[in-house]
Amino acid sequence: MMAPFIDDAILNYIILFILLEIFEVNTQRAQTMMGMLARMNRYYSRNIFLFLLMHPTFYFLLAFMTLCDYSLLSVTIVLLKGGDILMKIYLLEQVFKKREVTQEMMLVLLAPLHFLVPFLGILVYPPLIYLALLS
Repeated sequence: MMAPFIDDAILNYIILFILLEIFEVNTQRAQTMMGMLARMNRYYSRNIFLFLLMHPTFYFLLAFMTLCDYSLLSVTIVLLKGGDILMKIYLLEQVFKKREVTQEMMLVLLAPLHFLVPFLGILVYPPLIYLALLS
């Protein structure tokens, strides 16, 4: 009998990540970056911990990093996701609290997004998780 192409445990981790990422996409999806920031600001303005709870993939990746014995690839994945969250916090602070946005940045934030842009995390992270579990 042939061995399966992908181990069940690895497949379960990837499916769980995809489900958590879909949850994040649904809480953030909008037609522009400004719309996405406005949706995220609803949680951020209430409490930063609530905002952080709306990113369950980050906690999944922290646990995943320990599972992979802090391999270079797993740490890199966590740093990517952490950088993503920090960038969102920075933009929320600039746009909604300080109200210091350049005209060029405002044009970028108000530009329409392709409907697949919110789903980029689903395309980028699962292959990296697969590679990290193999290493």
